[in-house]
Amino acid sequence: MIDTTSNELPDDGEGEGKGARRLRLHVEEGGIGVLTLCRPEKLNAWSWESSRQLGLLADRIRFDDTIRVVLLRAEGRAFCAGIDIKAPGGGITGRSGSERTRNYYEGIRWVHERFRAFAGLPQPVVAAVQGYCLGVGFELALMADVRIAADDAVFALPEARLGVAVDAGGDLRIAREAGAGWAKYLALTGRRIDAGTAHRLNLIQQVTGVGELKESAHSLAAEIAGNAPLAVQAVKRDIDAFADAGLGAALDRVAMSAALTLTSQDIREGYTAKAERREPRFEGK
Repeated sequence: MIDTTSNELPDDGEGEGKGARRLRLHVEEGGIGVLTLCRPEKLNAWSWESSRQLGLLADRIRFDDTIRVVLLRAEGRAFCAGIDIKAPGGGITGRSGSERTRNYYEGIRWVHERFRAFAGLPQPVVAAVQGYCLGVGFELALMADVRIAADDAVFALPEARLGVAVDAGGDLRIAREAGAGWAKYLALTGRRIDAGTAHRLNLIQQVTGVGELKESAHSLAAEIAGNAPLAVQAVKRDIDAFADAGLGAALDRVAMSAALTLTSQDIREGYTAKAERREPRFEGK
């Protein structure tokens, strides 16, 4: 059994001090493991370190039989506004363009492994979403089994506007839930949709007022936790086995697509244009 009593995590190596956390786990009585994104000052922006901590906490949750359901939530006014762009493309290097692409490919595969550990938890995951839910934040929410959103939630996959492929499989999961046409519409345009539209597309299961989100999500999690855990986990496994057929092979293609675009000149232009508040001039190279 893995010890879940301590939430201390090793230093993130990103200059924010010993044990800086992106996520926090708290286990409540009644079997609810509350997993919280806790960088509200950064709108819970995601990083390599966030992925590492998600994998560590997923391992803790997996082997904790006191946790019957996971409630995924976030502090502050946003669920997750996407990737932390302090140094876009600068985290992985190589002696050549080919080696750098290869290294990005392995890096994205590493991230996928951490996400797979989370999405494949035996316990169901309920996501409570408020405010911005963009890019990898949207992809993370889509990994939950059930999603509830406040009526101020905004969803988007803006990657193509920045010159990069969707890299964590969010477009694949949208295709599964809403159909290929909607997945292409959202991923190819980068358009934002509100909670009502996301609900109509089956991307979320319930919309609440901002003030009711916490209680509604907690109530749903408690309802699931009150059911027989072996039956609940069997239901999740069976549905996922059907719904995720072919997902593993598709995610490997996603990793290569992401690696190629992350090492392109287009992504540099995309982020430069965003910083300069102008339209990007992509050349496809």
